[in-house]
Amino acid sequence: QVQLVESGGGLVQAGGSLRLSCVVSGRTFGRYAMGWFRQAPGKEREFVAAISRSAGTTYYADSVKGRFTISRDNAKNTVYLRMNSLKREDTAVYYCAADPKGALDSTSYYATTYAYWGQGTQVTVSS
Repeated sequence: QVQLVESGGGLVQAGGSLRLSCVVSGRTFGRYAMGWFRQAPGKEREFVAAISRSAGTTYYADSVKGRFTISRDNAKNTVYLRMNSLKREDTAVYYCAADPKGALDSTSYYATTYAYWGQGTQVTVSS
């Protein structure tokens, strides 16, 4: 059973920064592509960023490009999302997800591609 546990969310002022972490249980973390998604109240879950199993490829949503950075440490079974220059519209529950496929492709933008999900961590950006 693969378990994903996010942490690092919280309340931050606009313009501030946060770093989210997601620890994945098991010995197969290095095989997974990893993604971050978010869901704001009343809205659908949306793609934020993804990283391939080797960290050689990353994808970002246009809304976060240049502000957010996804990274991973396979030795620690952890994927990170560094969020800078936060805006009120970044307020959401952030979820990490794992895709056993390992590589990124056009399907990596879709939540249905990911087999495993964490429980989410709340990020609130105040003005």
